[in-house]
Amino acid sequence: MSPSRYDDELWELVPEEPGAPPEALRRFVHSLGHVERALDLGCGDGRLTSELDATELTAADVSAVALGRARTRLPDARLVELEPDAALPFGDGSFDLVLCAETIEHVRDVQLMLSEIRRVLRPGGTLALTTPSHLPLGRPPDPLSPHLRFFTRHSLRRLLGELGFEVGSLRRRSGSLQALATR
Repeated sequence: MSPSRYDDELWELVPEEPGAPPEALRRFVHSLGHVERALDLGCGDGRLTSELDATELTAADVSAVALGRARTRLPDARLVELEPDAALPFGDGSFDLVLCAETIEHVRDVQLMLSEIRRVLRPGGTLALTTPSHLPLGRPPDPLSPHLRFFTRHSLRRLLGELGFEVGSLRRRSGSLQALATR
């Protein structure tokens, strides 16, 4: 089974109309304000992507099933199917903002993904990242979860710093870590 087929099978389990994104994530995206060029990396079905305020919007995912669903929600966006664990198909400095919401925990090569995000962000550009929050002594992860990585506030801050981002804010809201970092 190819990695993208795996992601397609996960998306086939999600209802086609799952409702609005969680309110805490919507508020986080709305707080980003207007940007010229935005990339939603790991856009899924586009529910959260549609909350972005951007002049030019690109939505990218490894799942063709998810992108098919996003197409109806994002008629004016450029949709891009990505190859798992590969360089992003965008030029250096292409985006003012990269949103990566509830995605990093599913990625095998986190170092490559974050390095590629840095590359495609313009100097001074913003990475807006969310991931489920795991407390250091919290309950153990579910072994059947599709999550490959588990982050605490400390581990996410350290990871972003080691990969060249300057973390401006990192907070826990409604079970998610919400980070804003610049290139």
